[in-house]
Amino acid sequence: MKTYYAVIDTNVIVSSFLRHDSLPGRIVDLATEGTIVPLINQQILIEYSEVLSRNKFGLSEEAISKFLAKWTKAGIHLERQKTSLDFADKDDVVFFEVTLSGRSTMGAYLVTGNLRHYPAESFVVTPRQMIEIIEKDELKR
Repeated sequence: MKTYYAVIDTNVIVSSFLRHDSLPGRIVDLATEGTIVPLINQQILIEYSEVLSRNKFGLSEEAISKFLAKWTKAGIHLERQKTSLDFADKDDVVFFEVTLSGRSTMGAYLVTGNLRHYPAESFVVTPRQMIEIIEKDELKR
């Protein structure tokens, strides 16, 4: 099976926790199984931790810590490739910049549930689109 490299937006991670039997849940499973290799950096991991720790999600510290440890072990740490593009939410910039860093050598994707938060690029995809890319490639084999 081909390996895919992707930055996974926080909203996909949160959705996978809230409803594991969902497309975001499948993305996280594909990442922990090795089909998708998460591209990360320290700022992304901090964002995951801060958002998952919000009381409204009711997630235990243990569950969050286990996830972050597994994700860090599975992932590749990359530096950001700076962009001059403007983002409505400054927290989204790091996800896009790490994806840019992985584009040239790994053909990286950015998987998000909020396409409107990012520039309209072919590598910015929803969980459904990422799964379709993987399934289409598997049919070619």
